[in-house]
Amino acid sequence: MSAKIYCTASFKPKPGKEEALFKALQALEPNAHREDACLLYTVTRHIDNPFAQGSSYPIVFHEIWANRAAFEAHCQRREIRDFFATHLDAEDGDIEDANVCVYSDEPLTYDAPKL
Repeated sequence: MSAKIYCTASFKPKPGKEEALFKALQALEPNAHREDACLLYTVTRHIDNPFAQGSSYPIVFHEIWANRAAFEAHCQRREIRDFFATHLDAEDGDIEDANVCVYSDEPLTYDAPKL
């Protein structure tokens, strides 16, 4: 059974706050990379491209974690909780809206080997 967790966190900054929010998210990367179960933790920004014309929030965090417990432990770190309290929950924060989702790469009917 695949234990990996994929997290996509999309952020809509308040007007004029895109660069400040991007930098605040970048500041989270170094400590997340220190976590043993962090396989990928990268903040990205939307770019225009004629081959990908979908719509999304302008800033997206891509995360891959070795397992669910590691992802959930990461979410409970003080630095992460403080980020959301300061930038999303606070009235003067930089985030207008956020959409954080987690995914598995395991098919519903996968007959995972028992180890």
